[in-house]
Amino acid sequence: MAQRMTIGEFSRVTHLSIRMLRRYHEQDLLVPTEVDPDTGYRYYSPTQIRPALTVRRFRDLDLPLADLRRFLAAGSADGPDDGTAQQVVAAHLRRLEDRLGRTQRAVEALRELLDPEAERAVALEELPAQRVLAVSLDVPEGAGLDWYDRAMRDLDAAVGERSVLPPGGRYEHSLFTEGHGRATVYLPSEAALAADVPGTVRELHLPRRTAAVATHQGQHDDLDLTYGAVGSFVARNDLRSQDLVEEVYPVGPRDTDQPERWRTVVAWLIAPPHPAA
Repeated sequence: MAQRMTIGEFSRVTHLSIRMLRRYHEQDLLVPTEVDPDTGYRYYSPTQIRPALTVRRFRDLDLPLADLRRFLAAGSADGPDDGTAQQVVAAHLRRLEDRLGRTQRAVEALRELLDPEAERAVALEELPAQRVLAVSLDVPEGAGLDWYDRAMRDLDAAVGERSVLPPGGRYEHSLFTEGHGRATVYLPSEAALAADVPGTVRELHLPRRTAAVATHQGQHDDLDLTYGAVGSFVARNDLRSQDLVEEVYPVGPRDTDQPERWRTVVAWLIAPPHPAA
């Protein structure tokens, strides 16, 4: 094979179109070994065939351009030998695995939604009265979940040792419908409130209350399906909502890094019936 290949010859060997090779050159992903200053013709070396095919595979896998440039620079003859190339690949493989997991869970959710026989179990239950330590706050729009993590840190500091009973939260429906609203995160505790607890923590007595309850299994990607089942139960049975939902986390990220073991109890609080006239 010739040591200098025209862009057409290189295209035939790599099955990369001439347009794509030009784009790779413009993006500094695959620079020809020689560019004729008079004609602008690009020439490639046979040693660039494998790098060209590698670039194509990475672009097929949506590796960001900045990361791809880091990978190529690290793999060049004068690039740093500090493991950068392996780090770039490993990080992107983790992203691909995460994306694949989300896709698989979306497919499973769609199969359930398209199955007229599939229905998540919901029951009307009486939740017992309970003393908890709680952090209440107004969650602003676009706040992410940092507010929850901060609240749990304050509660853990207040409780001292890990609570035997699982944590929970009470959320206004507007937190889901509008993206902002009132939230109360709590930990059950019978211990007296110490004087040195974080100022955000207060004692709260949850009354005995009625709720439409379902237990969600696994990751939270399809938690909306459980909410949909609970909301449908409330509507079908002509129940009045308190515009408040509780979630309890018997098993969650605090307990295990195996999402398939997570369990989340969704309790849609029901208002008492109107007194008879």
